[in-house]
Amino acid sequence: MAPTIGIIAAEFNPEIVEPMVEAAQQELEAAGISVDHIIRVPGSYEIPLAADMLLKKGGLDALVVLGYIERGETLHGEVMGHVVHRSIVEMQIKYSIPIAIGIIGPGATIEQALSRNRDYAIGAARCALQMIAVVNSIVIQ
Repeated sequence: MAPTIGIIAAEFNPEIVEPMVEAAQQELEAAGISVDHIIRVPGSYEIPLAADMLLKKGGLDALVVLGYIERGETLHGEVMGHVVHRSIVEMQIKYSIPIAIGIIGPGATIEQALSRNRDYAIGAARCALQMIAVVNSIVIQ
């Protein structure tokens, strides 16, 4: 049976994030996986709540999260990045479900994000698939 994977993507900076969603979805479909959920949230800061609610529902083998936390003139983005990433890591442990992080930044410029967005998304999709195999091999042992 094929794994079930969801995607949560930030709507902020759609010129960066929408190609990420397309790239992740294409990568998963090329591996024979259909994406069961694509959920849009306002920004990267909102990803943890949506992820927690989706994982609490059950039925997913992995989750891919996509977004961009831009470089700003203050430390807001850096603080936000730490909070979001920590929340995601804690959820992986809480639910024993891989969450592949395809969030660019904090600290990346728009130009850097545009040049990396598709690769980050493809990497996150591949990571989700690899981690499903890792988790399954540990559970089976």
